[in-house]
Amino acid sequence: MAKYKIAWMPGDGVGNDVMKAAKIVLDRMSFDAEFVHADIGWEFWKKEANPLPDRTIEILKNTDAALFGAITSLPKEEAEAELAPEFQGKGKIYSSPIVRLRQEFNLRTNLRPCKAYPGNPLNYKEGIDIVVFRENTEDLYVGIEFHPLPDEVRDSIKKHNKKMSRFDNTAGDDIAVSLRVNTRNGCRNIITDAFEYAKKTGRKSVAVVEKPNVIRETSGLMIRTAREVAKNYPGIELWETNIDAMCMWLVKNPNDYSVLATSNMFGDIVSDLCAQLVGGLGFAASGNIGDNYAVFEPTHGSAPKYDGMYKVNPMAMLLTTKMMFDWLGETDMGTSLEGAIAEVIKEGKVRTYDMGGSNTTLEVAEAVASKL
Repeated sequence: MAKYKIAWMPGDGVGNDVMKAAKIVLDRMSFDAEFVHADIGWEFWKKEANPLPDRTIEILKNTDAALFGAITSLPKEEAEAELAPEFQGKGKIYSSPIVRLRQEFNLRTNLRPCKAYPGNPLNYKEGIDIVVFRENTEDLYVGIEFHPLPDEVRDSIKKHNKKMSRFDNTAGDDIAVSLRVNTRNGCRNIITDAFEYAKKTGRKSVAVVEKPNVIRETSGLMIRTAREVAKNYPGIELWETNIDAMCMWLVKNPNDYSVLATSNMFGDIVSDLCAQLVGGLGFAASGNIGDNYAVFEPTHGSAPKYDGMYKVNPMAMLLTTKMMFDWLGETDMGTSLEGAIAEVIKEGKVRTYDMGGSNTTLEVAEAVASKL
């Protein structure tokens, strides 16, 4: 019997390509696991009107962790047009399966390390080593939205906040409302995770990235909570930064920053910026982590035009696999894999097109495997 059961979710597009790359490395390392295929993605939305079938939820409930490739998403109208005829006009609404997974399993922390490995020609600067802690289940991603805006919702908002009066002459069909929902518990969890990580790894600061001067209540709650949590970590400095200024300072002085903590939407934005500083999404790994389960995924999209071409950089997927090892407690495996990845990058002999090379996704994986 295998030591671990891992849900295997290639998803859409190049998700299949990079997952095959991961399997090359996992096989080389003789990782003691049973990989259980789980359906997820665009094909199941089209065929079943559900991109995250219930059977997949059940598989995840009976595994130790999940590896996930990539997902395709389209806007509301385009998504409905892709449905099988029997589902069209039935009020089916597409929602991101990865967002649903995060909420279903309370994968409250999205961990995104962004590290400049020596020899990567795409590094913005050498020595960058930033870890983003993104709250993963709240904020604008809760999906509480209205369009058209019902009169009773409009009246209720206006009753509690007179600023809504400026839209009195705007028809319901001409206004859309999305709610940003942050809770004290959600803020406390992500801030604590960031400080605990800084303490464990010897990092000296945590920068909380928000916009409390404008978004006073939700961002304000995050900042106030951060100040309370920081009192428990006297050796680690709390920095308070606005999201717009943070983006500027990351471009100017990225080496000044070590751990960033923020809410869901701002975390999505700032982690992509950090990824570009260290080579782009081809190097951007992430883990969706809860108390008892985790789903690991590269942060790049499904890039349908490259599906099956084995063109894209698999390093993000391989670094994601390293994160899974660490979370499972297989730290020696994680260290070994990261070392092999770093060696291939530094040698510069095997590179995908984004790094100026001509090697395939699988050739890069084979190069990494050869170092293990």
